[in-house]
Amino acid sequence: MHFFIVLLFMVAYFIGHRIFVHRKTFTGTAKLYGKTVIVTGGNTGIGKATAAGLAMRGARVILACRSKQRGEAAAQEIRTETGNDAVIFMQLDLASQKSIRSFAETFLKAEPRLDLLINNAGLGAPGRTEDGIGMILGVNHIGPFLLTNLLLERLKECAPSRVITVSSCGHDQGTIDFNCINTHKKLALGSSDADLFRAYTHSKLCNVLFTHELAKRLEGTGVTCYSLHPGSVRSELARDINEWHTQIIKTIVNKFWATDPVSGSQTTLYCALQENIEHLSGRYFSDCQLVQVKPEARDDGIAKKLWDVSEKLCGIA
Repeated sequence: MHFFIVLLFMVAYFIGHRIFVHRKTFTGTAKLYGKTVIVTGGNTGIGKATAAGLAMRGARVILACRSKQRGEAAAQEIRTETGNDAVIFMQLDLASQKSIRSFAETFLKAEPRLDLLINNAGLGAPGRTEDGIGMILGVNHIGPFLLTNLLLERLKECAPSRVITVSSCGHDQGTIDFNCINTHKKLALGSSDADLFRAYTHSKLCNVLFTHELAKRLEGTGVTCYSLHPGSVRSELARDINEWHTQIIKTIVNKFWATDPVSGSQTTLYCALQENIEHLSGRYFSDCQLVQVKPEARDDGIAKKLWDVSEKLCGIA
């Protein structure tokens, strides 16, 4: 019975968000010569496709990834593919606040510019981070929150600049349980695949709320920010979801509905490069167009409370 419930929910979820329709392609012609970009999780999937798209436009691209071997290999592949030699790997583990702070310190010493910060990395794994925070909360929200705050002054110095955070249409299914966060440092309890999926949707709502609040704090600075849904993409996001029935669902989705990483990167490129969207800072996009989110995802009080809790969890309050 559990199998059929999960199967029906997941299939209805994906179908309801039209992941089988043709995705729009970003057609902007902006060039990025002299600009510097950070892409977290840039060694695979959407992140790698995004990094390649930015490198092709002339940007200096920093692949901020956990694995040195895979990150350096991806950087070499992108350099070869695009002819842009300014694609480099820098180690970043979003499950470690020590690593995040070390990355920011190293970057700020070595790089004079930061024009685009793309918070792309995410996962759906069980366990806890090095800092004792639930893995999904820590990597999908607290990590990008801390990284962004540590790099904000450089972004302001290089304005106009942008912060892009990859969320998901799954945020529609999410909610914020502050009692659970404060008590357990997790977004949801339980360790089944259904529990992990629930926590993942909560983390994606965190991304949207973070962007909403960040936009308010950045008014007048020349730094704008956007969150987005990239579409269901064949990637390694769900590599830690292992129950047999979930594997079947993943196989069905990947075979019939999921798009490729290049198609999945188009809305990220749109938010990073589209002209004349500065007045839409803080908003959410899907398929290269503005989408209205549910009331909870744009609630000023919830967004402010989440920001305050996040500051405490990463020690910058």
